[in-house]
Amino acid sequence: MHTLLAALVALLVILVGSPLSALAQPEPVMHFPGKGWAVAKPQDEGIDPAKLAAAVEYLKKNAGKDGVKELVIVRRGRIVWHGDDIDKVHGIWSCTKSFTSTVFGLLIDDKKCTLDTKAAEVVPELKTLYPDVKLRHFTTMTSGYRAAGDDKPPGSYLHGPSSTPFIPMEPLFKPGEKYAYWDSAMNEFGLVLTKIAEEPLEALLKRRIMDPIGANAEKWKWGQRKAPEGVKLKVNSGSGNAGGHVQISARELARFGHLFLNEGKWNGKQLISKSWIEQACVVQVSAKLPDGFPKSNIAGSGCYGFNWWVNGEKPDGKRKWPGATDRTFAALGHNNNLLFVIPETQMVIVRLGLDQADRKITDETIGEFLKQVGDSIRK
Repeated sequence: MHTLLAALVALLVILVGSPLSALAQPEPVMHFPGKGWAVAKPQDEGIDPAKLAAAVEYLKKNAGKDGVKELVIVRRGRIVWHGDDIDKVHGIWSCTKSFTSTVFGLLIDDKKCTLDTKAAEVVPELKTLYPDVKLRHFTTMTSGYRAAGDDKPPGSYLHGPSSTPFIPMEPLFKPGEKYAYWDSAMNEFGLVLTKIAEEPLEALLKRRIMDPIGANAEKWKWGQRKAPEGVKLKVNSGSGNAGGHVQISARELARFGHLFLNEGKWNGKQLISKSWIEQACVVQVSAKLPDGFPKSNIAGSGCYGFNWWVNGEKPDGKRKWPGATDRTFAALGHNNNLLFVIPETQMVIVRLGLDQADRKITDETIGEFLKQVGDSIRK
């Protein structure tokens, strides 16, 4: 009998490829914060604490004066490292674009529009110059939209700085033909979505996303632009420029990232469709698509989704963040404001700051930092 039992155990090991002791180990638990976040030691979430500390130190040395004060690292829904100022609230500039995209996803879920809805059907003022621009063009930065004043940018701010973003001027290119990261286009997109929603973007996002994920209402708000004549609703900035950005703390922004890590589901409840997350957070702009405005120096071909940045392959064949995992995606904003979601390791990393004038955190730095974080994972 003992010989037979031993033979069966040996067979199981061969078939499964691991010892029975490993089979008995429970699957890692995905946590969801309530009013507050659970804090765990790195080793309790399968992370080598010394290697994680080294990665944090690397980022600190390659950032501006804010260093890692507003850095929070989450694995499986528990904070494993955080700086001293993760409750500090300030603007996050173009990270706002990922919030705009999320509202778009909600409106598609509600069947109020589609990727192929034409913007001119919602805002008639676009019919003359932009009759064929679809909502998919706005969310992928391929609309070619420009506003009055964009042709005379102040200083080095070249990518759609217009103070009158709702007054269209001649396009940069035909929709879908090229890529150009453009703030005025995103503000126009925000107006279109507001009219479709028939309420401010902030109100919809708060009710459908931010309140359900437990975001502290005192720790975030969404700025606005002056609405065009005839629009009585508050129009939140779709781009995050001119002070209209989302203002939020690193701790609360991590909740937003954790929702996307879990494919739109929060503690068992689907808040935004999984299909939207799957589309928004993968490459939607081909590496072969020409750059429609190289002067802006914000290239996105091969690494842009639906207003999310993706670790795709750029036209030169290199990843945007060398060393990071392939499926990593992010919301990125001026002043070194960064939100990373890393599905392969079930992590969310937020680094906020106001220090780009001191030193810009480059893609190369990000790639090395994320590589070091990945190397710290034991299991």
